Amino acid sequence: MKVIILAGGSGTRLFPLSRSCFPKQFLHIAGRKSLLQQTVERFKGVVSYDDFIIVTNDKYKFHVESEMQDIGAADAHIICEPVGRNTAPAIALAMSYSRDKLNSSDDELFFVTPSDHLIHPDDKFKILVKKAIQMASKGRIVTLGIEPTRPETGYGYIHAGASDGDGYIVESFKEKPDYDTAEKYLQAGGYFWNGGMFVFSMTCMTREMEKYAPDIVRLVDESFEKTESSFADMPDISIDYAVAEKSDKIYVLPMRSIYWNDIGSFDSISDVLSSSNGDALVGDILSEDCQNTMILGGNRLICGIGLQNLMVVDTPDVLLVAKKGESQKVRHLVEKLKSQGRKEISENVTMYRPWGSYTILAEGPGYKVKRIEIKPGGKLSLQLHYHRSEHWTVISGTGKCTLGDKTVIFRENESTYIPIGVKHRLENPGKIPLAIIEVQNGKYLGEDDIVRFDDIYGRTKK
Repeated sequence: MKVIILAGGSGTRLFPLSRSCFPKQFLHIAGRKSLLQQTVERFKGVVSYDDFIIVTNDKYKFHVESEMQDIGAADAHIICEPVGRNTAPAIALAMSYSRDKLNSSDDELFFVTPSDHLIHPDDKFKILVKKAIQMASKGRIVTLGIEPTRPETGYGYIHAGASDGDGYIVESFKEKPDYDTAEKYLQAGGYFWNGGMFVFSMTCMTREMEKYAPDIVRLVDESFEKTESSFADMPDISIDYAVAEKSDKIYVLPMRSIYWNDIGSFDSISDVLSSSNGDALVGDILSEDCQNTMILGGNRLICGIGLQNLMVVDTPDVLLVAKKGESQKVRHLVEKLKSQGRKEISENVTMYRPWGSYTILAEGPGYKVKRIEIKPGGKLSLQLHYHRSEHWTVISGTGKCTLGDKTVIFRENESTYIPIGVKHRLENPGKIPLAIIEVQNGKYLGEDDIVRFDDIYGRTKK
């Protein structure tokens, strides 16, 4: 069996924690590992790391690679969607890769899962996965249904029909309901939240796509490269709309006695982190007489007095304050920010790159100050800037600097000056991270003032 993890989303429902440059799957919501890392480790003992196919995009590829290396899962396969085309084309692309590159047969089974959900305990989940595999091996498409605990309006629902002894035939899929309809579903029973997890064989899904999604399957070739090249011509459609809602081979297997949370809003995070009195306080927080309040802090002290039913999310460049129960409206704020062309939507104070990361410490007219950290073996591109000079000072580690036709080694407390228009490159030849302070000066300091001549990460323009 292959596990397909869909990790290309750039959702901003958790803005300002999650942004297009650093989406939800990379956040550390509960525990020391990211949601993506937890998703991979959830299948330990079910498949090997080289049985994972992680579907993402070029923007996140190197971050996914780094995350997998951190948990010893470097053998996982990472493929990139040329453009965003929703879950049905992403699944088709992963199946093509599995068939062409991994020599999967028509009997190969696939477990498709989002990359950004919380599920526990793992042992009960694994038992359910194995049962779903057995059902799918009989020519069915199996989806896992989450037993609802409240009349939730933020999820789609699965209406279960008759039982066949293993699971239930799916009667229908329901769109996100209003509150009264959700209450009726809860009272009636037989309705489950749709968690976006599916199990099926190569043959079964291919046949169902031939019936219900011919615009996708006609572009899927035995060659992964050909499928990849035609990917942009596929329709933008979810697997639910493309196949699941139409197929008569869909079965639902209930997830009972298993905790599930899609971390789709700050209210969901509050549910995960809350103590017995409803408070969820993370960071350097001092509170007095607060009730049912969540405060997610960053690097500074936050003091709260007499707060009730509030959510406070503090990041270096954005402070969000909202009433509990209103966090679904964050997306409205995001749309307003997009319409205003605000950089906070796509940028963060700390930005991640294949070689490491940088954090903006200060900026103003004509200057910008960054803290840059380069991983051992990391190497910036050979580049130049037309509009700015740079001054580097090493904080820790050892740096190797190429400046014009010269190469120098510089260490802690040593500095290097990069004039405008001079080719340069910085790399870390050491065994520990290299940290430097970079001071930029110039009339234009945008990140697009980079002309690359050579780059080990393939970012030079063709």
